[in-house]
Amino acid sequence: MGRRLVPLTLDNLPDLPQRCRACVFWELDPVSGAAAIKAGTSELEKEGWISAVLLDWGSCGRVVYVDDAPVGFVLYAPPAYVPRATAFPTSPVSPDAVQLITAVIVPGYQGQGLGRVMVQTVAKDLLRRGFKAIEAFGDARWKEPACLLPADHLLSVGFKTVRTHPVYPRLRLELRSTLSWKEDVELALDRLLGGVKKEPALRPL
Repeated sequence: MGRRLVPLTLDNLPDLPQRCRACVFWELDPVSGAAAIKAGTSELEKEGWISAVLLDWGSCGRVVYVDDAPVGFVLYAPPAYVPRATAFPTSPVSPDAVQLITAVIVPGYQGQGLGRVMVQTVAKDLLRRGFKAIEAFGDARWKEPACLLPADHLLSVGFKTVRTHPVYPRLRLELRSTLSWKEDVELALDRLLGGVKKEPALRPL
């Protein structure tokens, strides 16, 4: 199987799952999000958000392909670009961190280690760009794919809880302490990708 992870752009935005392409849960505050859904403009709002973040900040996601078929994606950005984050009881995301917003792997490609590789790829990108940490709001009661990541999945890939909550803990992955891990990531990617630019998928998110 040929696997690759490529940066999310407006060109490959249509490759996201349909429900995610029109989802503005994170990209807009709750009131604006509800208004966009009611007006049927959420897909345009999503495109506008991606465009603005790409122009202002740079790469904010990766799309996973297996044999040229899109099978998942991951999205991340500084908290200033994520209005919904302020609505959580464990907010705010630390000012020195980038928020891991959401990630999805479609059924049939879950459980193959792609979730871990996605997080590692994001970490590698942010290390290269000089950031200190990644934070995410986890769902401690996760049961099915949704906008929040399962807390146990985040813990399993190296995150630590920095603010507890029975439902929405905030978790953090320190990048300074993963400098040696960066080398491990590169070795793991080489091993997984066979020395070619093919990159691996997530477990159900």
